[in-house]
Amino acid sequence: MTTRWLSPDEQRAWRAYIAASLLLEDTIDRQLQQEAGMPHLYYSILANLSETPERRLRMTELAEGLKITRPRLTYAVARLEKDGLVRRESCQWDKRGSVAVLTDEGVAVLERAAPGHVETVRAALFDRLTPEQVGQLEEIFTSVTAGLQGEGGPAEEVPWRRRSSPSCS
Repeated sequence: MTTRWLSPDEQRAWRAYIAASLLLEDTIDRQLQQEAGMPHLYYSILANLSETPERRLRMTELAEGLKITRPRLTYAVARLEKDGLVRRESCQWDKRGSVAVLTDEGVAVLERAAPGHVETVRAALFDRLTPEQVGQLEEIFTSVTAGLQGEGGPAEEVPWRRRSSPSCS
């Protein structure tokens, strides 16, 4: 098989994406650590739960929405549970599963953190783009996401379906 090397344009685009994504994640993570005392992943868990009916979601669905492995989610939820921001309950319709529930304290923390987070995202990303570029960004990453999460590819390779060991669920 012949290697399909990146063209100079593709190489520049790839390097620009890597630099921007690393800097953007660092900027968001630092802001949330400084102002809310939590990493971006923890904020994302709270935000996702806040957008669901009754502020609850099955752990496997939450992992899928966050695009992370179930063991990574389990660890993060355990930390949030320790802080009283989330609680876990047994899944009523599947005894093997569990549900993450956003607590009232979690809602309060999220409400305090959201304005600073949104301002950071706006300043770091959207204020630098034209409305046309925002539409292009959405189109590009929607296409990439669809390709990577199994539409036309191996669906079992997505993070939320991976297991770190045979005993994890």
